[in-house]
Amino acid sequence: MRVISCCLLIFWSLCAHAETRAHEFELDNGLKLIVKEDHRAPVIVSQVWYKVGSSYEHDGITGISHVLEHMMFKGTQRHAPGEFSRIVAENGGKENAFTSRDYTAYYQRLEKSRLPVSFELEADRMRNLLLQEEEFLKEVKVVMEERRLRTEDKPTSLTYERHNAVAFTNSSYRTPVIGWMEDLESLTLSDLEDWYQRWYAPNNATVVVVGDVDPEEVLALAKRYFGPLKPSGVAPVKPRGEVRQRGVRRLVVQAPAELPYLLIGYKVPVLLTAEEQWEPYALEVLAGILDGGDSARLTRTLVRGQQIAASAGAGYNLYDRQERLLLLDGTPTASHTVDELEQALVEQVNLLRKELVDSKELERVKAQVVASAVYELDSIMAQAMTIGKLETVGLDWSVDRKYVERIQAVSAEQIRKVAQKYLVDERMTIAVLDPLPMDTAPAGRSGNQGGAHHVH
Repeated sequence: MRVISCCLLIFWSLCAHAETRAHEFELDNGLKLIVKEDHRAPVIVSQVWYKVGSSYEHDGITGISHVLEHMMFKGTQRHAPGEFSRIVAENGGKENAFTSRDYTAYYQRLEKSRLPVSFELEADRMRNLLLQEEEFLKEVKVVMEERRLRTEDKPTSLTYERHNAVAFTNSSYRTPVIGWMEDLESLTLSDLEDWYQRWYAPNNATVVVVGDVDPEEVLALAKRYFGPLKPSGVAPVKPRGEVRQRGVRRLVVQAPAELPYLLIGYKVPVLLTAEEQWEPYALEVLAGILDGGDSARLTRTLVRGQQIAASAGAGYNLYDRQERLLLLDGTPTASHTVDELEQALVEQVNLLRKELVDSKELERVKAQVVASAVYELDSIMAQAMTIGKLETVGLDWSVDRKYVERIQAVSAEQIRKVAQKYLVDERMTIAVLDPLPMDTAPAGRSGNQGGAHHVH
């Protein structure tokens, strides 16, 4: 309780300071600008978020959002390929980009006086990108190789991808961010041009600036650089609610690997889709009870206690655009099987469905969640990321201000209720990685590299 009280005091102090220093604007062309002051250091983070990602794609062009992210560094009429990164580096900055299910974002971290550099470059490529066949063919090959290294040659990532594709029937969340290889092979420059013209426009973008800035000065810069850009006819996307599942789904993935791996996913709501506002927060605390550090149940019981699992974890995110999965995963120890690990993980879920969480355990998990929220406020990058993500998935960015309060309000009974309602067989998909001998991997390719998807 003392930890929570201390964290809350710091949190509310920081929030009170931050609340008066966040400003929202909208330009005549529909571009949204959110500026948050943080004067602790003479630096800024500038981000541009587009409402488009893999969940906007249709079959046949999967991966196109990610390929376009690559192409955004390949030049405009004003700037040659690679010049964007060179200019940012010459100004002492760092830049990067990423594609996800629901958004594509670009950012720079710069000394505060260099904000015009970011705005000039981003505004230029928002509507004036040069898409050339030679550069396109090279980047598609880069993405295909990236897929090989980070998904096809990494057995746990491959298992996750296949699990996701089986868990969802009609939801666009079944699509991998990096795309299916067959679609990448048939992607054309014309596909990319259409995608760029459709989605990359000021009225489909949010610019987020956090740091040592004056909001009115940032607004004036935004009007100067982004204001002249013409909007496009961005049509609202069709709803893609997932159809009802009618039983446990199972799959086995065979791939060269050293160890077996188990992945269990339950379809659960997010803040935008939940029937009750408190449910996603209860699921967030539930995930923390299972996997909130060394004292959490999975590590304490399955790894250290029963020694069934060499590793075990759980994860959930309440800030997505569509219904998602609460995931449990693990690797069994040498003396136990995947079936035994599955039984042990399901038993932990069943305990949450049957019994109320002890008050001390509940307070400990809440303290960890609060502390994490407090620490994020210390990073201008994390502040900008939260604002941009919330805005882009369709939530008001200020909803994050209510996060700690709503986590604190979660009760043991609410945790049991969401476990009983959502962590059930009819919402469960189970994937098992069945290891093949490592020497069956294609020659010259590693069997365990990389991560889930690309970041520049």
